[in-house]
Amino acid sequence: MSATATGTAVPPPHDTGFRVYRPALPEVCPRDPARMALAADADGRCEIFTWNAATGTARQVTDSPDGTVHCALDADARVWWFAEDRGGLGRWHFQDFEGGPRLPGLAGLRPGLPCGLALSDAGTVAIGLGDGRGTTVYLGTPGGPARPVRTVDGHSLLTGISPSGGLLALSGAAGSDRAVTLMTCSGADLGQLSGRGGRLWALGFAPSPSATELLLVQEHNDHYRLASWRPGAGLRPHDWCHFDTEITARWYPEGRRILIRQDRHGRSALTAADLDRRTLTPVPCPPGTLLDAAPHPGEDVHYLWTDTATPPRMRSTAGTRLPALPALPAPAPGRHRDLWTPGPDGPVHTLLSEPDTAPGGRPPLVFLVHGGPADHDRDAYDPQVHSLVASGFAVARVNYRGSTGYGPGWRAAYGEGVGLTQVADLVAVRADLLRRGLARKDAIGLWGTSWGGYLALLALGTRPDLWQAGVAVKPVADCAAAHRTGTPALRALDERLFGGSPEEVPERYARSSPLHYAAAIRAPLLVIAATRDAKCPPGQVRSYLTALRKAGVGHESLWLDTGHDGYTGAHHVAALRRAMGFLGRHLCRTPRPTEPPVPQRTGSPGAPARPAPPGM
Repeated sequence: MSATATGTAVPPPHDTGFRVYRPALPEVCPRDPARMALAADADGRCEIFTWNAATGTARQVTDSPDGTVHCALDADARVWWFAEDRGGLGRWHFQDFEGGPRLPGLAGLRPGLPCGLALSDAGTVAIGLGDGRGTTVYLGTPGGPARPVRTVDGHSLLTGISPSGGLLALSGAAGSDRAVTLMTCSGADLGQLSGRGGRLWALGFAPSPSATELLLVQEHNDHYRLASWRPGAGLRPHDWCHFDTEITARWYPEGRRILIRQDRHGRSALTAADLDRRTLTPVPCPPGTLLDAAPHPGEDVHYLWTDTATPPRMRSTAGTRLPALPALPAPAPGRHRDLWTPGPDGPVHTLLSEPDTAPGGRPPLVFLVHGGPADHDRDAYDPQVHSLVASGFAVARVNYRGSTGYGPGWRAAYGEGVGLTQVADLVAVRADLLRRGLARKDAIGLWGTSWGGYLALLALGTRPDLWQAGVAVKPVADCAAAHRTGTPALRALDERLFGGSPEEVPERYARSSPLHYAAAIRAPLLVIAATRDAKCPPGQVRSYLTALRKAGVGHESLWLDTGHDGYTGAHHVAALRRAMGFLGRHLCRTPRPTEPPVPQRTGSPGAPARPAPPGM
């Protein structure tokens, strides 16, 4: 392959058959549970819709060229959404459930980064906005003038306002994931709740106005436990309510009861906790993954369920009518199983998907590398897995060290260094699959997005003899440059992982940077990047591509005119088609067609699709 790089900024291709979805349940009005709001598909973009469960009718609220994804619904049935530009800057707006004028959430605010929205029963709205250097919390009444309450350095997230509107909770102040800041709505500091030896984050105030109580999750002694805080009583850990892997939780509408969702080894479980009785009760749900779960009045629990063969489906334990998600005409193709590979910090879990038939022996294998690093691959539907398996590839999704879902010790295991530890796990799983006869050493590729794209580049450069092709989508390619030009939240993450800034520990950043190994790459490489990416900025990708050209390394590139988290299906399908065609050319003995199979939705033959929210 010659040392050439192609790729100019391209507009999204017109593709009305491709649909998008956001893996979250509808927001429900506290005073009228039949009224809901959610992000859903609108001609290949995410936009905000209302949904009336009593009548089964929907209404589109927003219509943005680049899509809208953040929304909320308050007790007065006002629909809130964050209208942002392609750079991620924007403002909150709201509108009555039935329609009418669209008003600013708070008047007089300049565009900023979304850092939380909280609404009290007393009619007070709190908005967190970032400016790249710090986070400011504003307070007011809906549509009224904004009053700044507090500004903190770095990235923080507004995680709650008490029902009375008197107290605010802020997580991650100054880049710390081990403290929650409490303050009054006048800005008076009530101090910090400390996680001491582990992470601590807030999950919101109890909905009851009779007693102020904040729900938290605390990392402690290699497990996660619920905790709560009350004025005058301080932080109270609930040691009887602990779990060995990550959890999140929500208050039930009545009483001191909590719905807990646990992610463990790529699957999910639900548990109801009663803080007064100190009891834990399993909530029945099917095997697989719960992308979201929320309790509602009348013991109703809404949840969003999926597994590898089935796109997400919304369900209600009480039979509440929820928006329908378009289904595939049949389960996704392939055979799916779990594998465990011995490793220095414990076994490494892999979700392996294989085509139903493999003419001519073992199929080519693609490592689909997840991002994060604080994330994990799940027993959940993934359109990339669907497309690859339907095209005759096997797919390995590896929950390497640093992934969530395996406990605090696994998440903190970086013994070989940032990125290098994760590459070691990918290499170990590759060797294990070869030993088991599940792969061919001459047809193994890598495909990752964001931090997964970073790992793909790092693996290609540090172990160039092991891979036959690689695709990196919106990657970190130069660790030091990404730190300098990325978001405050990602700079804070870098400094926790590396133990300092590039100025303080330059050798660590260099050792873990794909740029350092660019000249060593041998496998064909496709880099897909975004011109408006704030998380993995385009400048550091361009520097990496320049290094490839100078070293004479053959590669291709594609630039998309979007941000890191695009809300339009057309950009996703453009990247999918380019990556699938690239892998087909370089991994398959018989070249695959340039138009690979992509998932089809029911009722629209021949239209490429991702699972979408409500068929509205």
